[in-house]
Amino acid sequence: MTQPPNAPATPAPEGRGAWGEARAVLRRAATTEPGRLQILGAVLALLVVAFGAVTAYEVSDRSSSADDVVSRSQPLSADAADIYRSLADADTAAASAFLSTKRDPADLQKRYTDDITTASRLLVKAAASTGGSAESAREITVLNEQLPLYTGLVERARAANRQGLPLGGAYLRYANQKMTTQLLPAAERLYAAETARLQQDDEEARDWPFMSLALGIVALAVLVWAQRRTYARTNRVFNQGLLAATAASVVVLLWLAAAHTVARAGLSDARTDGQNSLQVLNTARINSLKARANENLTLVARGAVLTDDGKNDKYETDYVSSMKALTAALTQAEGLADDDAGRTPLTDASTRTEEWQQRHKDAREKDNAGNYEGARAGVVGGDGSTGQSFDQVDADLKKALDHEQREFTEAAEGGRGALTALPLGAAALGILGAAGAVMGINRRLSEYR
Repeated sequence: MTQPPNAPATPAPEGRGAWGEARAVLRRAATTEPGRLQILGAVLALLVVAFGAVTAYEVSDRSSSADDVVSRSQPLSADAADIYRSLADADTAAASAFLSTKRDPADLQKRYTDDITTASRLLVKAAASTGGSAESAREITVLNEQLPLYTGLVERARAANRQGLPLGGAYLRYANQKMTTQLLPAAERLYAAETARLQQDDEEARDWPFMSLALGIVALAVLVWAQRRTYARTNRVFNQGLLAATAASVVVLLWLAAAHTVARAGLSDARTDGQNSLQVLNTARINSLKARANENLTLVARGAVLTDDGKNDKYETDYVSSMKALTAALTQAEGLADDDAGRTPLTDASTRTEEWQQRHKDAREKDNAGNYEGARAGVVGGDGSTGQSFDQVDADLKKALDHEQREFTEAAEGGRGALTALPLGAAALGILGAAGAVMGINRRLSEYR
């Protein structure tokens, strides 16, 4: 009998598509014990492999961040601080040479040249190592553009000073203005940017691998359940393959927890005992350099540059502000120092800072009384001058910085080292654990053949 032409088409049998066929196969498999075992084996193998792979990935990411802390971020932050120090010290040396009774004193000229060379070299290094940071690149460009202009002004000041022309002081003040309004702010922003990146890398390195830990707990729970299921159905206490998979997962989980705990402890010590102190000490050194430069320029300008309100000498006002910041930073650094090796140079620096302030006060009294030569000798002379005090404070700060740098490096390298072998170990144990799970399930499947 023929079908009427308008009759609806007979629907296709359910599950004819590829996905439908796959679901049908799974349903049929789940109705038999061998099929359920095959599904369980696939799930166990997938879980254990995923645990090993995710652990390897997350730990590699933390290890990379820890490596950045030790070998990139912190060195770049330190280099940025050294760029600032070199530029500020070059400005101080230029002003000291200008005030010296000798024409072009060789020691100050060498100090100035060495500082400019160091700053130029570190700028090249920073440009090659900033890793595409737009903020750092912008500040490096400013520094590279302005540094030749600054050195040109200093050379003009020297040339005019050698000829006894008062124009030399104007050129030197203009050079200092370029240093304090363009070069040093750019160097300070570069230091801030690199320090912020150091803190970000440190936080990423110490971040707990929650996904790995959660996946490991899930994998262990399923493995324990699978072994209990096997025991309930066979009365066999151990399945060697599943036991091996469980052991591998336990090792990875414990290794992960222990290694990351050690890494976090090392990086936390590096931050607490090293990086925090380094930041405060760099602040102290920056302010000591600012104070010294302003102290010199007070004599160079001889009252020609006033504060915005026109009531006080600008350089003397800036000197007082910098010395207050230096004293506060030294007090904070002493509180952060955790041993005598770090505390002793800071105590010495504080004592010499007080001595520096007293000597500066004496020099200002002489200058205000009209004894310019006596004031100059008190600032740029030898023994008993503020220049001697500044050099002693700077040496003490460098000693403290070197000590804290060593402490930071040791602690950070210890934290990084705890993660070194874990990614490869987790991946290998994950594969071995998956193989053990498959072998254990296959052992059960062989009983049905």
